[in-house]
Amino acid sequence: MLENKNMIKDIIKKNVDAVNPLSIGATIEGKVVARDRSSLYIDLGINGTGIIYGREFYAVKDVIKSLNTGDKVFAKIVELENDDGYRELSLRDATKEIGWQKLKELKETGEIINVKISGVNKGGLLTSLNGIQAFLPVSQLSPDHYPRVADADKQKILKELQKFIGKTFEVKILDLLASENKLILSEKAKTEEKMKEILKDFTKGDIIEGEITGIADFGVFIKFPLISETSEVQSKNSQIEGLIHISELDWQLVENPSEVVKVGEIVKAKIIDINNNQVFLSLKSLKTNPWEEIEKQYKKGDVIKGKVIKFSAFGAFIEIMPKIRGLCHVSEFASKDEMEKMLKVNETYDFQILLIEPKEHRMSLKLVVKN
Repeated sequence: MLENKNMIKDIIKKNVDAVNPLSIGATIEGKVVARDRSSLYIDLGINGTGIIYGREFYAVKDVIKSLNTGDKVFAKIVELENDDGYRELSLRDATKEIGWQKLKELKETGEIINVKISGVNKGGLLTSLNGIQAFLPVSQLSPDHYPRVADADKQKILKELQKFIGKTFEVKILDLLASENKLILSEKAKTEEKMKEILKDFTKGDIIEGEITGIADFGVFIKFPLISETSEVQSKNSQIEGLIHISELDWQLVENPSEVVKVGEIVKAKIIDINNNQVFLSLKSLKTNPWEEIEKQYKKGDVIKGKVIKFSAFGAFIEIMPKIRGLCHVSEFASKDEMEKMLKVNETYDFQILLIEPKEHRMSLKLVVKN
């Protein structure tokens, strides 16, 4: 009798495998039919009954708690048939795999997702999505959340980012790669379509007036109205934020943007580019270019007076006139130490012009040594 039962069981198993061949590592769908303290039983239809138990059960016990009889789940096969005749399954691997698939779909549809910030590092914010660790880089934060630290001090940036722990952000999936366990989010991407529509009202060369809202080591942020200055209604909510790069603040070399503008200051700026839904502006474009005048006054070989402003690894920066600086290269001296012996900061000396390129804002100088 027992022999007949085993024979029937083998025939059924062969027929099932022939219709729906399975292999270890394959993902299979089933329905929860029962569970006890350490096992979960899955009805696999014509593929028999699966079981999740032992280490595989405890690895996903929090997920299992939320499952009810009749719920559909995906699982991976870890053993085709154990001693009790069940197919041994793993829910954790399949859950992760299905999680990545769902994330891929979310990326393709561009859906906005709410995530809760759980931690930070110097590069951005940490969170999770569908049980998968995710990263929101500083560069992908919206202007309202971007850490504006004037001196780009990493510890100060970290301190600013820590304020967001526990907060909920609306994001889109920017990039994902399951093989590398990489999931990158973007907060600013959620406004891209809206920004694209708004920016149709602006063109390169437009002059805007706005308020300096933040200062960073690479430049300053400026908010300006989306509606014309002649309109009777102006709203702070109807504003767009652009960036003035440090190189566009002034014609002279700027080392610290806060030396040129202050937060809260109202300035006029020129739009020099609109790219990737970002507005780039310039303050110096509205100022007289001093290099246009210097070409008329000086030429190669002329001897001029200049004040030493500072030293660098390349040489000494020399101020010829307000906002015009040339470089006396270190190679003009026997060594850097020799250069610093012959020149003193804030002292004025005679220099010969070796090269002058107004379009490149470049002037090379040589110290005139008096006998």
